[in-house]
Amino acid sequence: MADTKTADVQHAIDALIRAFGEHDTTAYFEAFSPDATFVFYTHPVPLPSREAYRDLWSEWESDGFRVLACRSSEQNVTFPAPDVAVLTHRVGTTVRDSTGTVELDERETILFRRREDSGWIAVHEHLSPQSITV
Repeated sequence: MADTKTADVQHAIDALIRAFGEHDTTAYFEAFSPDATFVFYTHPVPLPSREAYRDLWSEWESDGFRVLACRSSEQNVTFPAPDVAVLTHRVGTTVRDSTGTVELDERETILFRRREDSGWIAVHEHLSPQSITV
């Protein structure tokens, strides 16, 4: 049973990362619950919903933003409660923005909850820089 649960969560993780890395906005945002919350070090306030994040994403796109690639490493998945999974990982992302192509090295935590249909959906994302240079 635990192996099936882990495989199901890993499937949801892989789908989310693939959609992000391919800039597949439809699949990417469908991987998050409508009531998901988001905390990004690049944004001054937490985002209280998927819709709020989608609006911000649209603003980024209007400024030329596009995800070109995403690499996930150092993945660790834990289950602090029966219907909750926590992914922590290192994320290497290549994006294009108004300044050109940028390589990002970040740490991310994504919380998933099991849905009644037995699938897993992301309910919170917290992104931090991998390292801070002072």
